Amino acid sequence: MSALKKKTKKTSAKPAAKARPAGKSAKPAARPVRPARRVIPAVPPLKAKSRGEKVAAKPMVVLPKLPTHLVAALRALDDKKAVEIRVLEMGQISSVADFLVIATGTSEPHLRALRIALEQALDECGVTSRSESQRDSGWSVVDAFDVLFHVFREDVRKSYALEALWKDGLDIPVSAILKA
Repeated sequence: MSALKKKTKKTSAKPAAKARPAGKSAKPAARPVRPARRVIPAVPPLKAKSRGEKVAAKPMVVLPKLPTHLVAALRALDDKKAVEIRVLEMGQISSVADFLVIATGTSEPHLRALRIALEQALDECGVTSRSESQRDSGWSVVDAFDVLFHVFREDVRKSYALEALWKDGLDIPVSAILKA
């Protein structure tokens, strides 16, 4: 019986590859990368109110206890037309100061006027402060020991990005402080 069976050899040889023109790589061309899709949240449809329906009250902003010299300084900055004033509560995350105030001035003379107004407002409250600024640096710092004031020119503020550095601080709305 063994003579009747033909032995077949299995070969592991691969078929010959097709010749590629010069300059073509062996890898297939990569697909173009599609940009990721943004997910746009669904907006609930607007509903007209009936006469008996009452408008929901806006939530009240609960402000932490603020020092009086901070409020006076913010009013001084607002009166001198400081731009983009932000107040961050830093008490729990920093031993340097309890509050950080960041504001923007439009030019070097405006920065100087803002710094002088801050120093005057703090002096009127009886708080000693130290200030540091250099000519044409675009940045003035007034240290009231529990409150740090940073006044920047717009380009310098974007460069240093202190808001991103201290993003863990509680952002207190300045409009609520000024109204109180």
